[in-house]
Amino acid sequence: MATVLCRQSALTNRAMPNAVALLVLALWPFVVIALHGRLSTDRALILSLLVGYMFLPEYPTQFDLPLLPALNKHNIPALTAFLVTLWRSGRQIPLLPESRLGRVLLVVFILTPIMTVLTNGETVFYGQVGLPAMGLKELISLPLQQFFLIVPFLLARQHLAHGGAQRELLKALVVGALVYSLFMLVEIRLSPQMNQWIYGFYQHSFAQTLRGGGYRPVVFMYHGIWVAFFVMTAIVASWALWRQAHGGARFQLQLIALYLMVILVLAKSLGALLFMLLLVPLVVLVPNHLQVKIALVIGVFALSYPLMKGLGIFPTERLTGLANSFDPARAQSLQFRFDNENTLLTRALHKPFFGWGSWGRNHVLDSISGRVLTITDGRWVITIGVYGWIGFLAEFGLLVLPLFLLWQESRHTNDVQVSPFVGALSLILAINVLDLLPNATLTPLTWLVAGMLTGYAEELRRMRLKTQRPTQQGLAWKSVM
Repeated sequence: MATVLCRQSALTNRAMPNAVALLVLALWPFVVIALHGRLSTDRALILSLLVGYMFLPEYPTQFDLPLLPALNKHNIPALTAFLVTLWRSGRQIPLLPESRLGRVLLVVFILTPIMTVLTNGETVFYGQVGLPAMGLKELISLPLQQFFLIVPFLLARQHLAHGGAQRELLKALVVGALVYSLFMLVEIRLSPQMNQWIYGFYQHSFAQTLRGGGYRPVVFMYHGIWVAFFVMTAIVASWALWRQAHGGARFQLQLIALYLMVILVLAKSLGALLFMLLLVPLVVLVPNHLQVKIALVIGVFALSYPLMKGLGIFPTERLTGLANSFDPARAQSLQFRFDNENTLLTRALHKPFFGWGSWGRNHVLDSISGRVLTITDGRWVITIGVYGWIGFLAEFGLLVLPLFLLWQESRHTNDVQVSPFVGALSLILAINVLDLLPNATLTPLTWLVAGMLTGYAEELRRMRLKTQRPTQQGLAWKSVM
């Protein structure tokens, strides 16, 4: 019986991008160069990534070059900014984090795909259906893909490691959400069509925009969940700025925050609404250092969730029963998600360390039709399936690392010595990591915030050691006397 090699394509039943989409993506490097020529490095970097994430066309708009990962809206802005800053600096940029743990996680994150390829040299069969082995192309492209993914982290750690950059990012999020809200209101009223009108294709399943008798806006992002999460972060940013503002600016920020909260309600995303209800009181009422500690707890929980699932100690049945008491449909959806996660984790146990690699090898396929029988919604289960537990710990470890470093430094400092915005940004990062359990909302902005906080934690440590050194020298002199 003949073997069928099944290479799953996400382009099935999806329109292709038009010339405008390809042209905008191709011209974006020139926009990044212009921004760096007119603005300071921190503002140019923030705007390059933020505006690109907001308005550039989604997959399948990309450029596929031989032996290289696809160049798309998620890596072109960061790669261009990296080359521009490298050229302007005229020297080698120190890329690696200062902490030993951070360096190990970064190196493992980039190099894990090499081991994934080397341990997946065989074709995977499901009856008549087969998925191709990993080869030379993946050996080159997958580590490069990891490096492209982490570039925003590296840039932010180097160039945004100060309190002024934190304020600039929060302001950019608020202004960006205000602009985006206009497009969102159009789609809430007329249905999600902006991407179709301008770029010639729809980036996701239209059925998933139908919710509560209306529409969830998508605009130019991958999914309505991504849009709602973006607005939620802007709401948290506006309240963080409000807490430090005075006079008329304080009243304006309050109005902006309330307006964006209405927009978020209209976006019809329960998860983002719950996150907003959790984070806003923390940002408004809780001291800065305590916000960092709460963020670390959230991050550690997200990091340990796959382990709890694997050991069977996570209370899935209790959560499903609780959801059923409120909405049987949501309980059924939650149970479906848990069942898929269990199936994918069982699949991952066959390649626990470095995963199954690309080509959908981490999935379970129908042995006759080749149809994918599993659904990977959460980023954590995707990463474990593709790059194994090693890859998962490296990726999620890098995201939680700044929260741990900031918590370490908070024990030696007080809120007067620390940027007043570090708590809000820590909570935004932590809740994004938590959202990677049900969703795959890992974006360049996620890595930007993680890199910014990592660099700031390193700066706090340098300042602390600098102030301690004269004291230690004085004590040593007294002991000699």
